[in-house]
Amino acid sequence: MKALLTNYHQSPRKVRLVADLIRGKSVSAARAALLYLPKKSSPAIGKLLDSAIANASSGGASAENLFVKTITVNKGAMMRRARPFGRGRSGTLRKTMSIVFLELGVSAKKAAKAAKVAKKTTAKKAKATKPASAKASGEAK
Repeated sequence: MKALLTNYHQSPRKVRLVADLIRGKSVSAARAALLYLPKKSSPAIGKLLDSAIANASSGGASAENLFVKTITVNKGAMMRRARPFGRGRSGTLRKTMSIVFLELGVSAKKAAKAAKVAKKTTAKKAKATKPASAKASGEAK
C-alpha cells in the first residue's frame, strides 16, 4: 500500500503544498481535491495515489476503506545550470527535484463495518441454502 515518485522536476516546497492538502483524507476525497486543484504537481500526485490504490487492491484491500496515512516530500537530485551575469561573471541555477513517498492505511471503522456486512450476507446465504438441502435429504428417505 505504498508508492514512490522519484526525481519529480519541481521543488519540494511547492509539492508539499499539494501533499499537505490530501494528508489524512480518504482516497475518494483526496482524488476529488487533486482533480480540481490548479497546481502543477497535482496530476503527478494523483497518478501516485492511483498507483498506491492499485498496489493496495492487488493485496486484497478495498478502495473504499483506504485513506492517505502518510505522504512525505523530500529533496531529490539537483541539476546545476550556469547563467551569465553582469561583468562577465556566471552564476549557478539549482533546479531541485522532489521525492514523494505515499502510504495508504485501512480505516478501522470502515473495514469493521464492511466485515460485519460481509458476515451477515454469508450467514443469510448459508441459511437460505440449508433448508433446501434438508428438503432434498428428507425426500430421499
